[in-house]
Amino acid sequence: MLKFLLKRILAAIPVLLLVILITFLLIRIAPGGPFDRERQASPEVIENLNKRYNLDDPVYVQFFNYLGNLVQGDFGPSFKYPNRSVTEIISNGIPITAELGLYALMVAIGIGVVSGVIAALRPNTAQDYIPMSMSMIGICLPAFVLGPILVLIFGIYLGWLPVSGWGYQAYDKVLPSLTLGAAYAAYMARLTRGGMLEVLSQDYIRTAIAKGLPKWKVVLHHALRGGLAPVITFAGPAAAGLLSGSFVVESIFQIPGMGQFYLQAAFNRDYTMILGTTIFFASLIVIFNLLADVLLVWLNPRLRHSTLKN
Repeated sequence: MLKFLLKRILAAIPVLLLVILITFLLIRIAPGGPFDRERQASPEVIENLNKRYNLDDPVYVQFFNYLGNLVQGDFGPSFKYPNRSVTEIISNGIPITAELGLYALMVAIGIGVVSGVIAALRPNTAQDYIPMSMSMIGICLPAFVLGPILVLIFGIYLGWLPVSGWGYQAYDKVLPSLTLGAAYAAYMARLTRGGMLEVLSQDYIRTAIAKGLPKWKVVLHHALRGGLAPVITFAGPAAAGLLSGSFVVESIFQIPGMGQFYLQAAFNRDYTMILGTTIFFASLIVIFNLLADVLLVWLNPRLRHSTLKN
């Protein structure tokens, strides 16, 4: 298992380097600069600002200087907030974004897995068609459409839930979590259904049923372990996607997480902020994919055997 982990970690390093390089080049190629909004500044002031942040150096020199600072854990200063570092901004915003992502992941797993299992137990019946139809609607509705619809129904018309903010009350987090987790719940429902249908048709499941085991025990103790393999494979990038995808939801519900900083960085050409957040979320994707692979190997004895053998 240690060899397996080391292989995956070593394979992730060039991927992260490629992400850094592409992001670095794209933000330099894009029209405009970080100080273009300084309308009152003279050309001399703009020149001094470029010198202060080493933006007058050749691009390849800037890139290698950035990599050298990055190895030391320094994402650099923010151009938009000159008195704050990118590391400080990420540290302040990520707890709220991570909390929202965690609640959305719980919504996705809770609704998606339960719906998929229910649909797989009686395929091609109403018990199957209804949740799968709902999942298709969830896939087709993006967060920026679903969010306002939920706000309109539950916040304005019914008045049950608040429409913005992120307080200490549990009901403050219901609408953002549902908005962010709905699409992933839909994908997980369909993946769970497909995985469960495949496992339920296996000989060992029929043998367990023939021995007289209750159906709920067969599903929970035998079928669910193999049926969730596609969901676990999807859960790695989904977890990272929930964190990065929360930017839109945070803007809709006025949540003070990472979203506001990332959007402002994009509008203001804050190079270091864009790079820092991109690298941070790319690292999360690598970590969650690694955790999903480890969990998948642990759940599947055949994969575990082949991994240990290699």
